Amino acid sequence: MNLPNRLTILRTLMIPVFLFFLLTDYAGDCSKWIAVIVFILASLTDFLDGHIARKYNLVTNFGKFMDPLADKLLVSSAMIALVGMHRLSSIVAIIIIAREFIISGFRLIASDNGIVIAASYWGKFKTNFQMFMIIMLIIDLGTSTAVMIENVLIVIATALTIISLVDYLVKNKQVLSEGN
Repeated sequence: MNLPNRLTILRTLMIPVFLFFLLTDYAGDCSKWIAVIVFILASLTDFLDGHIARKYNLVTNFGKFMDPLADKLLVSSAMIALVGMHRLSSIVAIIIIAREFIISGFRLIASDNGIVIAASYWGKFKTNFQMFMIIMLIIDLGTSTAVMIENVLIVIATALTIISLVDYLVKNKQVLSEGN
């Protein structure tokens, strides 16, 4: 198994560790900081595995399947936990998670038709803002400035989620045409 795939598996294994510290006070006041560190490290493996796979031509079918799945599991589990902690609106989580399901289904249809849909810049911006949003919501500084930044990140992440969805659908509408 190559390094990018190992990083993807590591990211998947980090999710329960992240959730454990996010949802418990096992380490007291340090729990949220451990959760943030684990989340950041897991997010960095997302960047690293893709970068290494492309740079060294280590792209595999396993990686094509598991990398986006690991990303969705990480972000979705974080947002669901944040909803349960009353740190994130369920509407925002539903919009973001629904977009991931729609794009996954869209990519599956495209793949069945021999079409590869590359990640767009909108999708990458969306992912970055979602990660920053999640980190800020976990840290929960509570100051008025921090709350304002959290709210701005939530609005931007949600807007980019919708924009990236529309961008994918418009640029790849041939996937849904009846001829395919």
